[in-house]
Amino acid sequence: MFKLIVLCAAVCLVTAVVEVERRSEEVRADGFDAEVSLNDGSSRQESGDVHGNIKGSFEWISPEGEHVRLEYVADENGYQPKGSVLPTPPPIPEAIVRALKWIETNPPKEY
Repeated sequence: MFKLIVLCAAVCLVTAVVEVERRSEEVRADGFDAEVSLNDGSSRQESGDVHGNIKGSFEWISPEGEHVRLEYVADENGYQPKGSVLPTPPPIPEAIVRALKWIETNPPKEY
């Protein structure tokens, strides 16, 4: 019985192995390009320049079967991800919007 369990576990492990379908990396004097794609639908692409600015994306299939993609820029302004799965802030309440407009039109007086 133990041998059967070990055999089943080994078969499951072999069939669940994720393999690299495509991989490329190019380093140049003016930057780099890199890409990797796996057979489970995951991938990553990025490119960078001599100033340390990087643009890229990565994607995968979620456990629910949804295709997830994130794009990002990393530059002098920091890491800036974009994607539909990222949380977004709630809208600014109308009272706050009115208060900000009032402050803008009525600047404080200097004493």
